Amino acid sequence: MTSNGTSASTGRSAFPAGGRVDWVDYAKGICIVMVVMMHSVLGVEKAADQTGFMHLVVMFAKPFRMPDFFLISGLFLSVVIGRDWRTYLDRKVVHFAYFYVLWVTIQFGFKAPSLAAEAGWSHVGLLYLESFIEPFGTLWFIYLLPIFFAVTKLTRKTPPLAILALAAALEMAHVVTGWTVIDEFCARFVYFYSGYLFAPYVFALSDRARARPVLALAGLALWAVVNGSLVEFGASEWPLVSLALGLAGASAIIVTGTLLARMQWLNFLRYCGEHSIVIYLAFFLPMAATRTLLLRSGLIHDIGTVSLIVTVVGVAASLVIWRIALALHANFLFERPAAFWIAPKKAAPVLQAAE
Repeated sequence: MTSNGTSASTGRSAFPAGGRVDWVDYAKGICIVMVVMMHSVLGVEKAADQTGFMHLVVMFAKPFRMPDFFLISGLFLSVVIGRDWRTYLDRKVVHFAYFYVLWVTIQFGFKAPSLAAEAGWSHVGLLYLESFIEPFGTLWFIYLLPIFFAVTKLTRKTPPLAILALAAALEMAHVVTGWTVIDEFCARFVYFYSGYLFAPYVFALSDRARARPVLALAGLALWAVVNGSLVEFGASEWPLVSLALGLAGASAIIVTGTLLARMQWLNFLRYCGEHSIVIYLAFFLPMAATRTLLLRSGLIHDIGTVSLIVTVVGVAASLVIWRIALALHANFLFERPAAFWIAPKKAAPVLQAAE
């Protein structure tokens, strides 16, 4: 057993009480903050038609921001992939489908008036129906995850290295069809499958970083220089380079999360990781409202500062919305009601990747 409670020989985990692994929450926290940052910064810059200092941070994170999220999502899959199809579909497909349908409806409710003013209500209705084929806005991640879970279980008896090779080839092909499902599947599945296939090695990497923090910091410094240089020179999206940077960046975030967990620093990141689904679902509203308020008021002229404020508010306010929802007994916004379960709910530790 590794110090994280994961068997390196089997890839199966004996999770600590509560079913949480500290560095995983830190890594997820870093990822979700980067996701909010990306949407906030690019949204502000598009609305203002200029860029700020936060643009550099977003570009630096681009090669690994989503690869790490998908890799972590696959880490605990070996523990549950052997479940019967009914239970598996309930936990890995219906779970995300519920939140997608609910929150795409909520997002449309806020955006419908402006969309209708531009093209009419019939167009809004068509866009809403289209969102079940073409993922809407920021919600594409939870649209794609159930597909990854289903494909991985369906191909379970296929030689893993063949699946990995095909997934890597799809990533390096940089497929562009205009359909988010196809394009993002090709670009991201290799990371999800790598998390599933190489989970023991990921936990071993975390163990080594925890045991040798100085060496881990040196490795992070080297990675940061290489990643930043390739982004700066425009080579980060070249075939093979993009795959290497995605995997290297995911490893770097895992090491960073481990070091933060070891020192118990920046606990707000761990909290964000524990509630990443809450932030992901709810950040769009405070983000958009803050962006509009700051840009229209003209109180702050520096676009980078505006972008930073919008990012902070997007993360913090989404957690406030969650707490308000709980206080108002509107738990259904962030917790799937029993009526939408197709398999019995059992009392068991919640795996982080299942969020």
